[in-house]
Amino acid sequence: MKVEIDEKIIMPTKYGRAEVFSFRGIDGEHVIFAFGNWSTLRAPPVRIHSECLTGDVFGSKRCDCGPQLDEAMRRFTQSAGLLIYLRQEGRGIGLLNKLRAYRLQDAGHDTYEANRLLGFDDDQRDFKVAADMLRALGINQVQLLSNNPRKTRGLEDNGVRVRHRLFTQTHACPDNQKYLAAKAELGGHDGLQSNLLNEAKNDTA
Repeated sequence: MKVEIDEKIIMPTKYGRAEVFSFRGIDGEHVIFAFGNWSTLRAPPVRIHSECLTGDVFGSKRCDCGPQLDEAMRRFTQSAGLLIYLRQEGRGIGLLNKLRAYRLQDAGHDTYEANRLLGFDDDQRDFKVAADMLRALGINQVQLLSNNPRKTRGLEDNGVRVRHRLFTQTHACPDNQKYLAAKAELGGHDGLQSNLLNEAKNDTA
């Protein structure tokens, strides 16, 4: 089934006015928040953000999801850009399984080991849907705000060219250090890896 825009509404947010798009022809209730004059840009900035109820809504410090969401919305409000919000909680394992994974992390396992112990892959998200949504808006090339190379591959393997990758900031705190280190060392988040390395150098300077 062809992916097409279903609804477009205007939503005032705490960061500014956004156009919100929903889609038909996709599996899941995923949406795009579009800020500024994004449609005039040949390759608009894009953030693919996977839903994190604990971080996005309740401010959990176990991860960096909430701060990354805030960063993207602030940046795009100041210039322009699109936030693709995917309902793929816990890297695709769902909220309840994510809480079970937290228990395993508290027992000493990293975030990827915890997923595997629950019978899941390291990352079960599907980024094809993000590419389908972008193409429905007439977008076939972007500047991607992400530290995760899997998102680049997910777009490019599905017909959306990533002209540049823009690294997100490192939103570190004492409660998410192990989580961030696992993403850098095991998940291949290269921008994050560089930022953590620079922070470590500064701490020892």
